[in-house]
Amino acid sequence: MSETGDTELRALTVDDATLPVIDLSGLFSGQAADKARVAAELGAAARDSGFFYITGHGISQDRIDAVFAASKAFHEMPRSFKMKYWSGFTTHHRGYVPFEENGTDFPKSVNFYEAWDMSFEAPADHPDYLAGWRMTGPNVWPDIAGWRETISAYYDAIFNLGLRMLDALALELGVPTEELTSHITCPTSQLRLLRYIENDMPQTKDMTGISAHSDFECFTILLQGAPGLQVMNADDVWIEAPPIPGTFIVNIGDIFETWSGGQFKSTQHRVINTGKERYSMPLFFGLDYHAVIEPLEKFRTPETVAKYPPIKAGEHLMRMTVNAFRYIADAKAHGVFTPDYEVPEENPFKREAKAPSP
Repeated sequence: MSETGDTELRALTVDDATLPVIDLSGLFSGQAADKARVAAELGAAARDSGFFYITGHGISQDRIDAVFAASKAFHEMPRSFKMKYWSGFTTHHRGYVPFEENGTDFPKSVNFYEAWDMSFEAPADHPDYLAGWRMTGPNVWPDIAGWRETISAYYDAIFNLGLRMLDALALELGVPTEELTSHITCPTSQLRLLRYIENDMPQTKDMTGISAHSDFECFTILLQGAPGLQVMNADDVWIEAPPIPGTFIVNIGDIFETWSGGQFKSTQHRVINTGKERYSMPLFFGLDYHAVIEPLEKFRTPETVAKYPPIKAGEHLMRMTVNAFRYIADAKAHGVFTPDYEVPEENPFKREAKAPSP
């Protein structure tokens, strides 16, 4: 391991800098005071590091165990089986993503994971799908008995949890929930079934699980099965965020930072290359493709409008991921990419880490 890589990947442990753990059970009690208390805790965490654990979420351990088993069942299939469902066979990024597709600098830079990607189910006659807009359309499903039913049930459960959290965060911001949910009819809310691949490569900035980034949607609800995740805390220092039994880990995304005029923090995070197999499942809770994201009226000032100019949610998603998948970048380079996006020179959500004390 190089000295540079060692410095860049060093992080504090949770014993040195813990992330908050928030009990969501008050969102299900039917009591206004309970909901307000949970909303305040979520808001405090969203303004601080933008990362936190949640308990009391209402998703059973049986459902969690089932989705882990289903992910493992797919990823343990022969590569020839998995490649029948390669996402490059679709125009809307559904199906299997082999690890060599992750990023355009392969093999100089490697993200050691493979994935199954699905999203909110849109019908085959949806106008955005027919027009070739990425990230909207019907899902594809592998030929594994019971697999679709298991994954669909998990998706519905985690998506509905996202709606509960959206409602609470709207309360905390003091805006009507409908002001936010009006943008959610056929959203780009993607679920990824990730498998980090066992390997004997070093931990460096070019040999990672997933390199540092913020998430592009409202927030992410992550189920993780092993250590490896690092997040940037409120002091812009990398800290470890290992799995805690019975919890999900949540991070605020670019849309909520924009909506709140920067009050909520879209946080950088990454997965280091531990060399060990690791399973995780993030649900990226997003908006409709053509929803315009900009600071909400309550938070609109000359400064926030200048920092967060209006853009469609789908355009932001695609402009930030066009180079995340090699087959999409190739499609754009060959003029068959719909639509055409330019990545902005400045990313308003990027934060640089400070090295922790030795």
